Amino acid sequence: MSDTHLPVERLSIILGEFKEVRVKQRGPRRTRIDVAADALPALLELLKGRAGFVHLSSISCVDWPGEQQFELVYHLWSYELQSLVSAHTRIAREPGVYVSVYDIYHPAGFFERDIHEMYGVYFEGAPDMEKFILTEWDGPPPMRKEFDSERWVNDHFDWQDYRPDWLVELEQQGGGVVTPPDEQRFSRRDVKEPQDES
Repeated sequence: MSDTHLPVERLSIILGEFKEVRVKQRGPRRTRIDVAADALPALLELLKGRAGFVHLSSISCVDWPGEQQFELVYHLWSYELQSLVSAHTRIAREPGVYVSVYDIYHPAGFFERDIHEMYGVYFEGAPDMEKFILTEWDGPPPMRKEFDSERWVNDHFDWQDYRPDWLVELEQQGGGVVTPPDEQRFSRRDVKEPQDES
């Protein structure tokens, strides 16, 4: 048996204990596992205890508003196998609550706190769900797909005409801002880009 196939062989034995688990080999050292939300903690326990995936590299979140779901992805590394497993699960966007895996991987506490702050997902049993980056933020979770950053800025801040003397001099010399902010691309979502005639 080659070293390349060792992670797959070992994973297949362990994953045989789970029903409704989809495994996809993404490369010689990368495996994707899709699992139901209620089975994920048990899967993580097995991957850590019996397959040597002792390092939680990160937890990421993907917002799927059209499906009313969040996808949580747990990235696990095995030093022994030199292999990465990404365990994917989905939870309902509302109420957006899931169980903390802090008791399995302590670094999860940081990642769960970040996801709570940016997406609004609450992790039951997490050691700390307080804000730590957006401490003065009073808006909705900014990483959700429906969050319109430009609208939020326009609703909360007043535009000011900022033209100090040095900028006026620069413009007189042919430099400076060519396109005013209200004509820039992000503010003109319905305007088609001009075609290059060259």
